[in-house]
Amino acid sequence: MAARHFLTLNDMTTTELENLVDHGSKLRKEWRQGKVRDSLKNRVLAMIFEKSSTRTRVSFEAGMAQLGGSAMFLSPRDTQLGRGEPIEDSAIVISSMVDAVMIRTFAHETVEKFARASRAPVINALTDDFHPCQLLADMQTYREHRGSIRGATVAWIGDGNNMCHSYINAATQFDFHLNVATPQGYEPDLELAKAHSAHVTLMREPAEAARNADLLVTDVWASMGQEDEQKAREKAFSNYQINSALMDIAATDALLMHCLPAHRGEEISADIIDHPGSVIWDEAENRLHAQKALLEFLILNRLD
Repeated sequence: MAARHFLTLNDMTTTELENLVDHGSKLRKEWRQGKVRDSLKNRVLAMIFEKSSTRTRVSFEAGMAQLGGSAMFLSPRDTQLGRGEPIEDSAIVISSMVDAVMIRTFAHETVEKFARASRAPVINALTDDFHPCQLLADMQTYREHRGSIRGATVAWIGDGNNMCHSYINAATQFDFHLNVATPQGYEPDLELAKAHSAHVTLMREPAEAARNADLLVTDVWASMGQEDEQKAREKAFSNYQINSALMDIAATDALLMHCLPAHRGEEISADIIDHPGSVIWDEAENRLHAQKALLEFLILNRLD
């Protein structure tokens, strides 16, 4: 049987995604109760990092350990990937020795090439275009605090980046409406937005997007690889900060999320992370549990 990959949310059906989210919550509860789980005993995850990381590395490595397996960290400096070996050749060799491969890189084409040649499941742990693992954690967090997100309104405030793209996919998969407020020139991929137009509205004004929204979400203004654009982006995004004023016009029980790291005082005000509606720390922890559910699903082809 061909390996299942997770390169975007669209690689799963809505039912599969909802089952993953529910299973992640089950794993979180078991972990907090101290239950030992060895579902991935003797299984190995290869973790290929071309972009630096905190939450991604810790969550995948800890997740494999908590499921009885192991994970190995691979960087371009330490492997032939950094010396020009074709991606497909590396994929054939690495996937013959491990049970799954996680890749965090720049070009989305890299994970697509690797997946086409891999006989083990490949997980996109972030590319310049998509960040589907974070969306699993976000959807799990919303469900744990508010129940199903179906029919809700979500406001994305800021850059039309990889996180925004994954929220666009999520809007259709989880059946919520997404308001995307970005400055001119920083919109998400317009073809992607058009394909999901029944669930996505593009706009300019953050207040318009946030009004009566059930969830407000943002990300840094300048992502990795855009450091030279920092000053220009600070100017363009100066009115796109999530703060108490935006939270006040959202729904009375609105939640706040940020995938982290956060630049306090830029895309999010210094005090708002501790707002009563903020679930940012639960969201961060749920990277661990959502990804454990994903690993079990892809490696074992089932959820127990």
